[in-house]
Amino acid sequence: MKQTRRSMWTYPWDVQDLSPEVVTQELGARAGLNSISLATSYHAGRFLQPRSPRRATFQPEDGTIYFRPDPRRWVRSRMVPKVAVMLERSDVLRALVDARETGGLAVSAWTVCLHNTRLGMAYPDVATCSAFGEPYAHALCPSHPDAREYVCALVEDLTHGYRPDAVELETVGFMGFAHGLHHEKDGVGLTAEDDVLLSLCFCAACCARSAKAGVNAQAAAATVRHLLRQSFERAVPEPRCPNLLTLGIDGFAAWPDLHAYLLWRSEPVMSLIAEIKARAHPTSNIYVIDLSVAWLGGVETARLRDACDGLILCGYDIAPSELARQTAEARRLLGPDSTLLTGLRVFYPEVSKAEVLCANVAAATSSGSQGINFYNYGLIPAARLDWIRATRLTGERLS
Repeated sequence: MKQTRRSMWTYPWDVQDLSPEVVTQELGARAGLNSISLATSYHAGRFLQPRSPRRATFQPEDGTIYFRPDPRRWVRSRMVPKVAVMLERSDVLRALVDARETGGLAVSAWTVCLHNTRLGMAYPDVATCSAFGEPYAHALCPSHPDAREYVCALVEDLTHGYRPDAVELETVGFMGFAHGLHHEKDGVGLTAEDDVLLSLCFCAACCARSAKAGVNAQAAAATVRHLLRQSFERAVPEPRCPNLLTLGIDGFAAWPDLHAYLLWRSEPVMSLIAEIKARAHPTSNIYVIDLSVAWLGGVETARLRDACDGLILCGYDIAPSELARQTAEARRLLGPDSTLLTGLRVFYPEVSKAEVLCANVAAATSSGSQGINFYNYGLIPAARLDWIRATRLTGERLS
């Protein structure tokens, strides 16, 4: 029988509210999982808590960590992490790691990297900066030395101090302009390429780093401003490239300076992933969480095979046939030796019954995925854990 990794993204406040024992029992015995992917660094939000015994909703602190750092790991970092207040009650990550040693679930550290509005507001020079010179506080820039050191120190500290089985890196690349910020508004009707153009970073670090590679960031920024002003003047949005998400970067081939800049963007991102892997404890695997259109953030799927241990490909709200296609393509790019996992939501109406979830899992695993991460333990009714258990494949063995 083959060994399959089955995990669930979980918030530490849910574990703290329900207790590590209850969560472990529900994930293992009820849902049939062998791993928990615990948030160890996270952003702000407002979450409905359908079965918490303490609250109906929860708003976590912005840009905090959910483990106890070692100050010695941060001596080189200009920016330091803020520990969430809930750590005063208990260290959930430590409890789960200790339980693992006595037969509990495997533990992955789900780690949000560059999405940190708290740090972006405190250090605006480290944030992504648009072609118009406007910083986006929600997104730290992967080119900036201080952002790179922060993320590397974060994973180094986490893996050496707690020894999780894996670290799952979220937002390790450039983030998009549209992100659902509080009362975020767009009356223009931005096209896909407009969002890409608004997302491009032209901070001082990006300009200096791209110049060393022979790429003219100033010329690219001028093109971006020109194209966006055209979009802003139109009464009705007109896509320049309706097939952009299929064509990828080559959709911008008509603008050579911009095209060259888009190609260059993968350099700071892929080198950052490799540096994170080099500084992590060798017993912790490093996975990147991303979509099939990873190029939007500067991630090159094919190069992950050399930079880290693998990819968690999120297949949210797509048909099983498309999920199978995306999974097969990711497997082709990664090659046979890198780990490929699939992220699936258990949200209604995206998933309306167990059979829908089973079809998605079957599509992924038959196309090259080696395991599933389900989203999200504390956000769904307990009854849907039974749907997750129903996805277990015949002949599957849980490690």
